[in-house]
Amino acid sequence: MTAAITFGCLAVVAVVAGKGLGPLLIRSVDSELRAALGPATAEVAAGQLPSPMSGVTVRVLDIAGAPKDGLPFPPGLGPSEISELKAGEAVRTDTDGAGPKWRWLGSVVTVPDGRQRLVVVGTGLVGFTQTVHDGGTALIWVALGNALVAALATWLAVRFSLAPVARMRRSVRELPAGDRLPLPGAHDELRALAREFNELLARQDEAAQRLRRFTGDAAHELRSPVASIRVQAEVAVTNPDPELAQETLADILAEAERLSALLDGLLSLARSDAGELPPAEPVELVTEARAAVARMPADAPDARVTGAVGSAWAHAAPAEVELVLNNLLRNAARYARSQIVVSVLAGRSGVRVVVDDDGPGIDASHRERVFDRFYRVSDDRARTSGGSGLGLAMVAEAVRRRGGHVQVGESPEGGARVEVRWPAARVE
Repeated sequence: MTAAITFGCLAVVAVVAGKGLGPLLIRSVDSELRAALGPATAEVAAGQLPSPMSGVTVRVLDIAGAPKDGLPFPPGLGPSEISELKAGEAVRTDTDGAGPKWRWLGSVVTVPDGRQRLVVVGTGLVGFTQTVHDGGTALIWVALGNALVAALATWLAVRFSLAPVARMRRSVRELPAGDRLPLPGAHDELRALAREFNELLARQDEAAQRLRRFTGDAAHELRSPVASIRVQAEVAVTNPDPELAQETLADILAEAERLSALLDGLLSLARSDAGELPPAEPVELVTEARAAVARMPADAPDARVTGAVGSAWAHAAPAEVELVLNNLLRNAARYARSQIVVSVLAGRSGVRVVVDDDGPGIDASHRERVFDRFYRVSDDRARTSGGSGLGLAMVAEAVRRRGGHVQVGESPEGGARVEVRWPAARVE
């Protein structure tokens, strides 16, 4: 491609230069004729015959074009050419039809007896056409040669400049799992490329590790309710006692509900990981919080909502807000002793929902990890409490992808405080 473009450009230059070669040669001949015409006209004006000149023919004619120097009539000079010469213009003549053969230049002078004479100088254009043709052809060949040289130089330069990239590519191909590319010593684009590639590898390793951990945790979590359902079903089949069967079916129903909730959480997180994001709209949080409190089971601790209706609007999807509030209240109800307080606070750039309970709280060492998938705090926040370890993870994911954040602290009652912040929505 480089050679073709270079040759095309140089070929255009060669053609233009070839077309200008003929006029250039003519101008050079005219300069020589003009230099010879000056001395010849001076000699004729003094009443002398012009002196012979090397390579140039000098003739003395009358105004009509007839020879006055005793020599034959100049070849190719007709009345029109004589008129142009008397006007000081150069002419070209062709005696055999094969192209211009002579170049003439003339000037009118007055001799001592008062008569006027036309002094003309001329030279033969031998090989003019062939010279122009050969010059144009030579320029084309020069253009081709230069194009090939440019292509070779470009290929060598590109190959030399890409040699470090080729070495890096081989290093990447042979790079063991978990290792990183060594950074070049020079602070150039190659070093920046290696740094960016190392960061990409780090993100890939982190994503792969997170996927393996998530897959392993999911398999482990699913195994527990499935195994429990199987064992209880086997007990019911082995002991056909109606009372025992009824109790077993109740246990199976509880495990099936737990399994269904776990699968719903996994599907929700999978959709979030896939980038599915429903359109956002203004959502009134006080009304949504009161609706979430109304959905709590009858045996749940008392819950109340503080905040004025219409004062706090979040930029989110209604389904996301419902999921967040349901999980926050379910989590608080699981550990609260007697009460849950939901506070909705409006700000200029964001709105907050704060859920406080009076339970055992969350130790500071666990607060950064409670939003990890399948993470459970030991002891009182353990698997025996019935949680799947996905509720707070879904809360964090739903809030994060809307540009908000969630954090855990300590409530004034000594229990856990979960604070969620969404971007505020503009409502007319």
